[in-house]
Amino acid sequence: MAVKINAETCIGCGACIDTCPTEALEMKNDKAVVDKEKCIDCGACIDSCPVEAIAL
Repeated sequence: MAVKINAETCIGCGACIDTCPTEALEMKNDKAVVDKEKCIDCGACIDSCPVEAIAL
């Protein structure tokens, strides 16, 4: 499984990308997107998101 990012809520700040230990997140069209193959469900990105746009 992988985290889910709500594209409507995401503000594209990149905080989640900086905290991901597996580099599973990247920016596309000014929004964060997750690579499900790399995501290990650690939750680091969830805690870093200022607008709560990420969930498990």
